Amino acid sequence: MMGCIDSIETFGLVDGPGIRTVVFFSGCRLRCLFCHNPEMFQMKEKNMDVDTLVKKILRNKPYFKRNQGGVTFSGGEPLLQIDFLIEVCKKLKNEKIHIALDTAGVGIGKYDEILSLVDLVILDIKHTNPLGYEKMTGQKQDEVENFITHLNKSGKEVWLRQVIVPGLTDQEEYMQSLATYVKKIKNVKKIEFLPFHHLGFSKYEKLGLKNPLKDTPEMDKDLCEKLYQKFLEILKES
Repeated sequence: MMGCIDSIETFGLVDGPGIRTVVFFSGCRLRCLFCHNPEMFQMKEKNMDVDTLVKKILRNKPYFKRNQGGVTFSGGEPLLQIDFLIEVCKKLKNEKIHIALDTAGVGIGKYDEILSLVDLVILDIKHTNPLGYEKMTGQKQDEVENFITHLNKSGKEVWLRQVIVPGLTDQEEYMQSLATYVKKIKNVKKIEFLPFHHLGFSKYEKLGLKNPLKDTPEMDKDLCEKLYQKFLEILKES
């Protein structure tokens, strides 16, 4: 069985606990306005089999053990290559590797099976309501809601991520809706705010793609932190 892998990052420190190998899968149904990985929109030719990927990940097993790390599957959207992902995870579980799934929750099914194999789900929140979600991603919100239903049933640990974009997700009204939204997701252990940045802008130019937020300023990090503290207050009170 073959998969389409864009790249592999070793010694990642932000995509789950400990030192991690981060595997980026090509292909994504969403077209998020703030995406900084547009090179992964399209699923390219399959380029790696299950055993090859597993071997690459296991090379770092000694570091995982020393730092309570593991592997994180990201993208793109790894859930679009679900059969390949399941087979890789099965082999890694036999090696007792901690597995994190970084996802927008928009795949093609088999959610119960993959959730039974992973240890942590890092769920990217795009927007809290159907209209805002469709404007932000170009897709309806139905599939991620379906995924959240399966996620809640799984009992797996969840980290949530929200990109804060000036003029789109930085208002206090949005903080209120976000607090309401995240309360329906079970077993949330961590919530992160990620300030919108311009680091991926050159990729749009290189690929000849229209950058929908080219005139949007970067999110001020200090203001982002203030919003996060305000969000935590709202969450506590709600």
